[in-house]
Amino acid sequence: MEEQLAAEVTALQALMEANGLPLKQKVLDKVRKQLADLAAVIDVWWQGVRQDAHNQIALTPMWVDWMEAYLLPLMYWQQLVSRTRGRRRKAKLVKALEAAQAAFETHPLTAELSPEISAAWKAWAAEHAKTFQRASSAVEGRNGYLSQMHHNHRGLPKRRYRVWSALYNFDCQASDGSTPASRFFRREFPSLFEEILGQMDELPRPRKRQAAMTRSV
Repeated sequence: MEEQLAAEVTALQALMEANGLPLKQKVLDKVRKQLADLAAVIDVWWQGVRQDAHNQIALTPMWVDWMEAYLLPLMYWQQLVSRTRGRRRKAKLVKALEAAQAAFETHPLTAELSPEISAAWKAWAAEHAKTFQRASSAVEGRNGYLSQMHHNHRGLPKRRYRVWSALYNFDCQASDGSTPASRFFRREFPSLFEEILGQMDELPRPRKRQAAMTRSV
C-alpha cells in the first residue's frame, strides 16, 4: 500500500512539472512522510476484514477477489455518497457508485447468491465500510488535535506524542460511549483512567507547612 501511494505522489509531481504548474515541494515532502502511517492504518483494516471473513466461512480465491474488489468497494461508495452534501463532489461520487454497482451486478458470482445471502453479505460489508471511515476520521481528528497543540505550545516533546495518541484513541468517548480504539478494533478496552490508577502507589502525605511557619515566627 505504501508503495502504491508513493507512486501516486510521484506521478502527481511529474504531472505538475510537465504542465508547468506551481510545485510545492514542501507539501509533497510532508505527504511522503505521512505515507507510512497512512498505509499502516489501511493495512490493519484489511487484516481485520480478511480475518473476520475467514472466521465466518472458507472462501476460494475467486470469492475473495469478489469480496475485496467488488462487494467492499460498492458498500464503501454507498456510504460515502450518503454522507456527502456538496453537489459537485456528490455528482462525482455517484458516478463512481454507479460504476461499482454495475461491476458488482454483472459479476458472475453475484448471480449465484440468493437474495437473502446477498443481503447478508452487503450488511457485513457495510459494517466494515463504516469501520474504515471511522478509522480514517480518528486519524484525521488526532492529527488535527496534535497540530493545534503544536500551534499553542510551539511544538511538543516527542514522548508526549504517545500520551496524546493514547488519550485520544482510548479515552475520548463519543455520545454512545465508544472510543476510536473500540470502534476500530470492534471490541471493548478497560478504562484508561482506572488502568493508570491501578498501577499507581499510594500518594505521599503533604508536608506540615503550618508547623514550619510557626517555628519561623
